[in-house]
Amino acid sequence: MTTGDAISLFLKDEAATIRLGEDLALALKAGDCLALSGDLGAGKSSLARAILRAMADDEGLEVPSPTFTLVQSYDLRIAVSHFDLYRLGDPAELTELGFDEALQNGICLVEWPEMAQSELPAERIALTLAHEGSGRRATIEAAGAQNTRIRRVLAIRDFLDTAGYPAAKRRFLTGDASLRAYEAIYPKAENQRIILMDWPPLAEGPPVLDGKPYPKVAHLAENAYPFVAIADALRKDGFAAPEVYKVDYNKGILLIEDLGSEGVLDAHGQPVIERYRESVACLARLHALKFPQHIPVGKRHVHHIPDFDRTAMKMEVRLVLDWHLPWKRQGAPATEVERTEYLAIWDALIDELATAEKNLLLRDFHSPNIIWRERESGIRKIGLIDFQDAMIGPTAYDLASIVQDARVTIEPGLFRQLMDDYLGLRRAQGSFDEDGFMRAWAIMSAQRNCKLAGLWVRLLQRDGKPGYLKHMPRTLSYLNVALEHETLAPLRDWCTRAGIGQSES
Repeated sequence: MTTGDAISLFLKDEAATIRLGEDLALALKAGDCLALSGDLGAGKSSLARAILRAMADDEGLEVPSPTFTLVQSYDLRIAVSHFDLYRLGDPAELTELGFDEALQNGICLVEWPEMAQSELPAERIALTLAHEGSGRRATIEAAGAQNTRIRRVLAIRDFLDTAGYPAAKRRFLTGDASLRAYEAIYPKAENQRIILMDWPPLAEGPPVLDGKPYPKVAHLAENAYPFVAIADALRKDGFAAPEVYKVDYNKGILLIEDLGSEGVLDAHGQPVIERYRESVACLARLHALKFPQHIPVGKRHVHHIPDFDRTAMKMEVRLVLDWHLPWKRQGAPATEVERTEYLAIWDALIDELATAEKNLLLRDFHSPNIIWRERESGIRKIGLIDFQDAMIGPTAYDLASIVQDARVTIEPGLFRQLMDDYLGLRRAQGSFDEDGFMRAWAIMSAQRNCKLAGLWVRLLQRDGKPGYLKHMPRTLSYLNVALEHETLAPLRDWCTRAGIGQSES
């Protein structure tokens, strides 16, 4: 239970202490200082050991006491430095131990923080352990984002309790540029894994167009209903989408089926040809089906799959104007003439899509979101995830997503093979306007890559995530391929004048 700003937990036994350590390992981030207080034998070392082993995902990790060395460092998912200050002679010695550098680059676990209170950061997480009956009482004090993170992981633990998994082991699985994070949950045995999706509700954000925030304009999912609805509908049509075991729509916590951990890239991060070809075949099958736009979810909710409309398309391609061009020009924005001409070009291109084939588009059908299932057959070899933002729009968009994978280079030979595979399968299904589809493909490829060219910069400058900028040369190369189509001649000319293209790499 929690009272006020402090969080108070009764830990009935050593297993409960270990579970708290696992929970905290999921809440801590680089820059956090966790100050562990309590009498001798209160459980500080046990808790620190549980945190470190969970961070390492190694229950046998040797965690020697730093009583004599004062600090022990671990190169884990996030670097962790374990300090024991019981023998610290002077608080100023903390600097000599490299505390400031350790905190800047990772997490600091500090036992006996009382020995150096004046040298520890004011914004620290203070955790006090005290004996209580046959167990322990843990009291946690933290402010701001640290408090929010800790309360969130404890809320997820409560969710697991109500789902019937009170003793489940939790491990970090993945987090990306989105607002969602994922955990691996082991209810009983190591080989029985299920996935927890952590999708906390967030504030709407500032308006960006017509008084609406970006997620509403771009039709991004804001809760779990779209994920559950589309997963159910995909499974009914025979596709491998995860079953949802339990969901709290209000809190944004889902327990879902584990489709596997194999992707479509090899050990060196390169495309596995067979897996990409099967992915394209799965896509061709999906596009041949008529997908419902209104899907019941539970007893009271109906999910309406939004249309990939003009407003959403133009909002995304504006990222080139708002982020890419100023970055390229060292801060100088696009001119009004450039903006007006660019948006008018896109209005005309979107008009061209009026007669394009439209159906469900998964939106991010590329390597991070495709699971390879070797033992399955047909379309079930391809596990589908991360489709909560799906829309009804030109099917060519998803083909552009996979044959021009944003996260890995698709060489020209493989690109042609995948295009031939898809087009051959669609021809074999019957009526198929190939010329119209290829025109839509070029437009959707350009639309997606214009969005990404701006998104990588936004992730760098607004969100402090520079790692995505490495994808820029590939994105611009893909854009150049799309611009070869005669329909995109006006956009090609505009990009040439603006200096956007492969030469930027």
